[in-house]
Amino acid sequence: MTQSAYVILVGVGLLTPGVLRVSAADEIDFSRDIRPILIEKCYSCHGPDHNKREADLRLDFESDVFAGRDTATIVRGKPEESELYRRLVTDNDDERMPPPDSRKVVSEEQKTLLENWIAQGAKWQEHWAYTKLAKPAVPSAPAGDFVRNEIDHFTLARMQGESLTPNEAADRVTLIRRLSFDLIGLPPTPVEIDAFTKGTLPGSYEKLVDRLLDSKHYGERMAIYWLDVARYADTNGFHGDNPRTMWLYRDYVIDAFNSNMPFDQFTNEQLAGDLIPQAGRRGLIASAYNRLLQTTQEGGAQAKEYYARYAADRVRNTSFAWLGTTMDCVECHNHKFDPFSMKDFYSLAAFFADIDEPAVGGPPHTRLFTPEQEAKLKQRDAKIAELNEKLETLESEQEQASVKKELEEAQKRREAVHDLGIDLLVTNTQANPRGMRILPRGNWMDDSGPVVTPAVPEFLGQLETGDRRANRLDLATWLVSPDNPLTPRVFVNRVWMLMFGAGISDNTRDMGTQGVLPTHPGLLNWLSADFVEHGWDVKRLVKQIVMSGTYRQSSLMDKQKRSRDPYNHLLARQNRWRLDAELVRDTALSISGLLVRKVGGPSVKPYQPAGYWMHLKFPNRTWEHDVGESQYRRGLYTWWQRTFLHPSLLAFDAPTREECAAQRARSNTPLQALVLLNDPTYVEAARKFAERIVQEGGGSVEQRVHFAMRQATSRAARDAEVAVLSDLYQQQLKDYSSDKQAAEKLLTTGLTPCESSIDVAELAAWSDVARAVLNLNETITRN
Repeated sequence: MTQSAYVILVGVGLLTPGVLRVSAADEIDFSRDIRPILIEKCYSCHGPDHNKREADLRLDFESDVFAGRDTATIVRGKPEESELYRRLVTDNDDERMPPPDSRKVVSEEQKTLLENWIAQGAKWQEHWAYTKLAKPAVPSAPAGDFVRNEIDHFTLARMQGESLTPNEAADRVTLIRRLSFDLIGLPPTPVEIDAFTKGTLPGSYEKLVDRLLDSKHYGERMAIYWLDVARYADTNGFHGDNPRTMWLYRDYVIDAFNSNMPFDQFTNEQLAGDLIPQAGRRGLIASAYNRLLQTTQEGGAQAKEYYARYAADRVRNTSFAWLGTTMDCVECHNHKFDPFSMKDFYSLAAFFADIDEPAVGGPPHTRLFTPEQEAKLKQRDAKIAELNEKLETLESEQEQASVKKELEEAQKRREAVHDLGIDLLVTNTQANPRGMRILPRGNWMDDSGPVVTPAVPEFLGQLETGDRRANRLDLATWLVSPDNPLTPRVFVNRVWMLMFGAGISDNTRDMGTQGVLPTHPGLLNWLSADFVEHGWDVKRLVKQIVMSGTYRQSSLMDKQKRSRDPYNHLLARQNRWRLDAELVRDTALSISGLLVRKVGGPSVKPYQPAGYWMHLKFPNRTWEHDVGESQYRRGLYTWWQRTFLHPSLLAFDAPTREECAAQRARSNTPLQALVLLNDPTYVEAARKFAERIVQEGGGSVEQRVHFAMRQATSRAARDAEVAVLSDLYQQQLKDYSSDKQAAEKLLTTGLTPCESSIDVAELAAWSDVARAVLNLNETITRN
């Protein structure tokens, strides 16, 4: 291992998931090797925050580091003449940096690294995420089965540099299961598996990909990710966390992914759909994005305080969603590590000051109608106008009475159609935007800060709007313009995460200097530039990724890869992970045959433990679960109560969406097994699955076990599994035969009626087998 590699891995102590090891090259890389030291040891006093800056010295900008000073901070090629290095190694406590009382110690390895970097010429690099987006050359790669497209050229080059080889492609059963979970969030059926495994003709894999991308369920799968980012919920969050109607926005997101809406259009419509006349009804629904934040209905709330909260929330979410930047701290002070200032924060907030909304309460709403309803309303209005005109020409009281009665009926018919409309919190623009000023320390009561107008972060450029005040459409347009390199990198990185379990830059929340260097920076830049070049085409991007040999690899890990690359940063295999909370539910319902595959519509309320809402006040409420098909909808349609998220979603790490989330935690807890065993949703799914096992699985116990395992895991059961599950069935059959009351209690869980033609004890026993199979790690794992 080279000296620089040893320093990074052992000495610096700053190893991140994005940096597995330094390559064999001796040249020290500023972004990888030096900037992390400066951030950790120096930026608190010599970084972006001018309020904390000492000695008027900045170490985050090249121009400041190499600017003319009485004593040169860094002299390229001459560590001994560089004040920065001299201060690091001096024995004089009064001169040493960092100061001894800061408790920040620069290790000997770090000092050596800085010395060698200066000696090599102190080559500076702008932070990778802020550099202008350019499409790099694709590395050459040897011909072979692994290389399917440009992605593989990048990943193979990195593997070869580390003396690793890629895994073989996964078997076709694993591939269809992986694709099905990744693209539509549902397991494949045995019929689909058989068709794919027998279809070995060239192009069969691509046909499968195209079919899944064309599925109406693709939009549902992709929407889960964006709804986390946009912090979609059915309630307002603050105070009593009261309900509000927002589901039309969720349906808009689903439809946008299904129709392959270009991501730049998707951006424009959400931030400024009300300012785009041609967007029409769709644009108004999209603009509900601006109303997704937490609001309050508390009577004693201070309007000024909550307007400040709303402004800060919108800046946090917009910067997170599109810039991949955490600006939370900039509400109170300049960013400690990245070049975002308080002025940037409040200038971004000023874009949203034109939104017409009360500080307390939900309105204004806009009643929205389907095209069919709008056509009926026009017909009704025309009829009412016709009758009013006719009424004015009539003199006979008898004729007037007749027309008045007809008019009354026409108005009732119009009201009946009007009542079918849906009140949605959309964005309405007010003529005079609220004033926006910098709030010292984020204090909403302090009016001493200067007034600001809408503007993008200064270090990323500026908008050209002449004398016109910039608006939200200008902001949206800039976010997806060539002037902003962050948006395509952020989105591409997060889509990669959906297909690999981790981003190319592992920190999908923060692309700033506190984030994680990409494992394959050239690949991220190439994909991002290619994404923009091809019209922000999301389906094309997804297809590029899943068509690659890198994506198709087996997830098996041998000893060498476990030792050399335990976190798979080199992408020499695929990853495996437990499904997201909504997909765990969807999988169980799909296997059982209960899943209702309807797309869109109001949020639904599945079974929930009694008393869970006991402490949900203002007003007191009780959960009344849905009946009929609403009980068996996909997980993303579940009612999203921010302060009391449905417990089965919470158990599997779904976020409350009080704030935005780009990547969910993946815990493994005993509570999850208990949910799968005892939640009425899963118990009912298990007993309906049991009915399928008995009716479709064959006549013998062994045949039925094989059927159950194939339905749930997509593969044949192993001999040991057949033995264990057969024993479980026999034992439970014996128990339930002597305790029919226990069997009947199990079989009455849920709303669906029990199949009366099957013996109660037998069905209950198979229900317990089904519960065990649905609880298998393999059933709820994407491999």
